[in-house]
Amino acid sequence: MPDQIYIVGHINPDTDSIASAMGYAWLLRERDRVNAIPARAGALNPQTSWALKTIGLESPILLTDASPRFESVMHRLDSIRPDAQLGAAWTLASRTGGLAPIVNEDGTPFGIINGLSLFNYFTNILGPRPGDTTVREMMSAQCKDAADTNVPKFKANAHIRDSLNRILRDEIDDYWVVDDNGLYLGIARQRNILNPPRLKIILVDHNEPRQSIAALEEAELLEILDHHRLGNPYTHQPIRFTVDVVGSTSTLVTEQIAEAGLSAPPKIAGALLAGLLSDTLILTSPTTTNRDRTAAERLARWTFVGGSPLQGETIESFGKSILSAGAGLSNRKPEEVVSTDIKSFEGGGFKFAVAQVEVTDLMQLTEHLNPLTNALDNLRDKRGLDFAMLLVTDIVRGTSRLLVSSSAPPVLNDLPYPPLPDGSRDASGVVSRKKQLLPVVLGLLDR
Repeated sequence: MPDQIYIVGHINPDTDSIASAMGYAWLLRERDRVNAIPARAGALNPQTSWALKTIGLESPILLTDASPRFESVMHRLDSIRPDAQLGAAWTLASRTGGLAPIVNEDGTPFGIINGLSLFNYFTNILGPRPGDTTVREMMSAQCKDAADTNVPKFKANAHIRDSLNRILRDEIDDYWVVDDNGLYLGIARQRNILNPPRLKIILVDHNEPRQSIAALEEAELLEILDHHRLGNPYTHQPIRFTVDVVGSTSTLVTEQIAEAGLSAPPKIAGALLAGLLSDTLILTSPTTTNRDRTAAERLARWTFVGGSPLQGETIESFGKSILSAGAGLSNRKPEEVVSTDIKSFEGGGFKFAVAQVEVTDLMQLTEHLNPLTNALDNLRDKRGLDFAMLLVTDIVRGTSRLLVSSSAPPVLNDLPYPPLPDGSRDASGVVSRKKQLLPVVLGLLDR
């Protein structure tokens, strides 16, 4: 619907991306009384799935692209059966703007009666000289005799842009819209198809188009709320743009809730707290600020209350459970490890991606090293990148090992992380992809 606003984070969403979308959608509904809907741009990772299940929240809807679909321009007009009298179609058309959809008993489209199909029918029946045939006799004929049965069909979830050339070539005003089983859903008119409503989008936890849903340029971008480096998309008009130096977007949402004089319900507060603690490694990451600590305390007060699914928890205990839920290599395929929490970047003329996975002991990396390196190479080739990296972070000891795909640019040999005999690099003390690893990589590529 045109008045809906979708709040969505980056592709390959992490817990902060999902939580901030849910929390900000709640705030906009509560504070601004708008129809804000939280969405996700990809599958949930194990950590986020565990958090939502524990808290008792449903996953946000999946929104992978912003390109308008036929369902956005269809109207579910009333219909009649093929064996109904033509007079019934005439009556129906007077209520629907001049057409009558004829639908079979099994729900599949049969044909459409409109002014042109009626003219053709009457011409065939009456010929050049009407004779003595009365209007009553003509209106008693069956609808199937006067219907245009050559009307194209489009699935409701199909992108309009993929069929624009065909629609522009056709001299047709009305089209069927059907579901995946070919059953009637509605009618789409050409004038609406050629000017579909744009999805209204608010981006959270990212601002770079490469990390966003597909076809973002076809949407109406209203706002960005983020805590990462700038790489913002082009917009047609001014928008609200908030990028601040904190450890999580959930912190920014929490601050806005407090500024509005509101208190998030325990489940929403629990999701925001999960996002904050995940992104800041329970407030120990170098990205953590005093604002994150204040937000965490406020969220804890809202979350750990009587009757809450998290009653009796503390920041420390809940945080450890969150991190443990997303840690480990043994229960996931290498392809999943290198592609679940991954972000794409450009710098110095190179296109690359940096993935991150959390473990509780770096010793487990040894047995997975070769499969993970091969998965990185396959990811690089599949996505057309110059290189790919995987930061394996020990969340207990606060340190990491770095894996780099083969055929990486020679400039990366100057990374300040000593190479180890197994081919990985010792990124001692590095836990933040955003604040510690990425600036170093971009600095080398841009020099």
